[in-house]
Amino acid sequence: MTTLRKYIIAGLLVWLPFAATVVIIKLVVDLLDQTILLLPPEWQPASVLGISIPGFGVILAISILLITGMLAANLFGRRLVSFWEAILSRIPLVRSIYSSVKQISSTILDSSGNSFRKVVMLEYPRKGIWSIGFLSNENINIDGLDKDLVAVFVPTTPNPTSGFILMVPRNDVTELNMTVEEGFKFIISMAVIVPEGPIRTEISPN
Repeated sequence: MTTLRKYIIAGLLVWLPFAATVVIIKLVVDLLDQTILLLPPEWQPASVLGISIPGFGVILAISILLITGMLAANLFGRRLVSFWEAILSRIPLVRSIYSSVKQISSTILDSSGNSFRKVVMLEYPRKGIWSIGFLSNENINIDGLDKDLVAVFVPTTPNPTSGFILMVPRNDVTELNMTVEEGFKFIISMAVIVPEGPIRTEISPN
């Protein structure tokens, strides 16, 4: 029975990651395939070729992103985007949602920024217990509070899309020699997947 159990576990270790990868990729492809609906019915592959082509929506989505990026990068495109944003800024509810999402996207996707570029640890929820998080803002200024604060996002496990925003003194935060990808793997796997070698600190807390 011990040998049989070992073989079953070994088989699961082979097939579970593969099956999960296939399912996730299929979900993404099926979702992006919905972009085909942006085309007029007579231009869709099912109408032109008589068959549906899985993955065509992925090509279409990438093409739309590339064309939009090329337009937004030149002078005419920037003016067009500014005009579009000026229209959206006049719509009360849409203005709030659009500006918030744009600011968050710009902060996270900007390669020159420092947000979500560093993995850190800090004593949370109490002294002696350490939590891992991501440095989201290195300059927090609060009137009446004479402290050098930083903002740290501490994700929950195994779902890193939820978590807590903590504003703590800079000296209470310890930077780790861990990439953001390694940090997410560490959190999602419930600390099962760790970087090779010991986790080292870049900055020692005072």
